[in-house]
Amino acid sequence: MKSKSNSFSLIRVWEILFAGLFMILIWQAVVWTTKVESFILPAPLAVANAFISQFSLIWHHTLITAIEVLVGLVLGVVAGILTALNLTISKRGRQFIMPALVISQTIPVFALAPLLTLWLGYGLASKIAMAVLIVYFPVTSTFLDGLSNTPKGYLDLAHTMRSPNRSTLMQIRVPAAIPSLTSGIRLAAVYAPIGAVIGEWVGASNGLGYLMLLANGRVKIDLMFAALVALCVLTVTIRAIVGLLCNRLEKWSGLSERN
Repeated sequence: MKSKSNSFSLIRVWEILFAGLFMILIWQAVVWTTKVESFILPAPLAVANAFISQFSLIWHHTLITAIEVLVGLVLGVVAGILTALNLTISKRGRQFIMPALVISQTIPVFALAPLLTLWLGYGLASKIAMAVLIVYFPVTSTFLDGLSNTPKGYLDLAHTMRSPNRSTLMQIRVPAAIPSLTSGIRLAAVYAPIGAVIGEWVGASNGLGYLMLLANGRVKIDLMFAALVALCVLTVTIRAIVGLLCNRLEKWSGLSERN
């Protein structure tokens, strides 16, 4: 089983590398065929040179964005799990909190970024809050959906054994909902960097979003693309780590057939 898991991981690494190489080839082909100016679309080699020459600068801003993303991801996942559990346990919570959640999704998250920057300042807090807002709803909705769709056979068995509601929730419904939860967490790992970067675009003095705006304002488009590449690498890395953790969580639950 372990060798099978390792082989799957190796295949996925090669898939990512192949997809990245394919996108670079298309990028280079567009530059060659259209002969577009470098200040509009720099060639991959120019971006690679900017990445190498400005590596320390890019690394500094990548670390800032990574902190914002990871903290926002953890807080958003925890808040989403607690909310879903509360909605499952409390009928009154479903009556009051669920409508508020649905209404909150009608407000564009992008429109909240200036307000969060005004309220929380230009530091990490406003960017973390943006990441939390983007992560929170997918985790809540997927976990709640899993908790609400526990296999009937499990519930019938719990009812036959006269299991208390809270024991049924923690020992049966939560483990059965783990695959739904991990699906939401995997989505959250991809969405969280978006929230952090949007916050940096609105107002920041650090982070990859700030670096992209700074490079664009100084017409250093190769540096801007290099920062974008760093953001892609950061997102893929976080998604891969979260995927591994989710796989372990699914195996721990004992009710998932996923590999």
